[in-house]
Amino acid sequence: MKYCLCVLTLSLIFFSSTSFHRRVVSGTGGYYIIIDKSDYELQVYDREGWLVSYPVVFGNKDQGDKLYQGDRRTPEGNFTIASKRVHEKWDRMMLLDYPTPVDVENFNKRKQQGLIPAGATLGGGIGIHGTWPHEDYAIDRYLNWTQGCISMKNTDVEDMYRFIPVGTRVTIRK
Repeated sequence: MKYCLCVLTLSLIFFSSTSFHRRVVSGTGGYYIIIDKSDYELQVYDREGWLVSYPVVFGNKDQGDKLYQGDRRTPEGNFTIASKRVHEKWDRMMLLDYPTPVDVENFNKRKQQGLIPAGATLGGGIGIHGTWPHEDYAIDRYLNWTQGCISMKNTDVEDMYRFIPVGTRVTIRK
């Protein structure tokens, strides 16, 4: 009887202190995301290093930095996830804090240099989101379709949405 009680106690301690799920670090400083436009890849890192990678697509095939609203380019730079919500069209949405003060400065410089039409605006609303229902194939085929956002397969965005908190740092690069 004592043997069974001892085995049961040790088993309970083992299973209650062991996680069979992916490790999750709490707090906004625990994760950061790097999105590589040339590799069509979003990588999530935690304090211990690389955690997971997901395939992604963007606005158009032009790998350049976003210039103005309507150019369908994905901005480059350092951002933060400003909010998260379930989205009626694209499954989940993690909105970035675009435009940042750096983006505003770059926009104004480019406009003064004549690289941007005089009536153009900077825009906003850039985020990480899923696809239209049943259109995850766009990711598999590298079909850039957004207005400048980063699009993931719906199962991938749902997975990431569960553990990435608001405030997570995001770097988008070429």
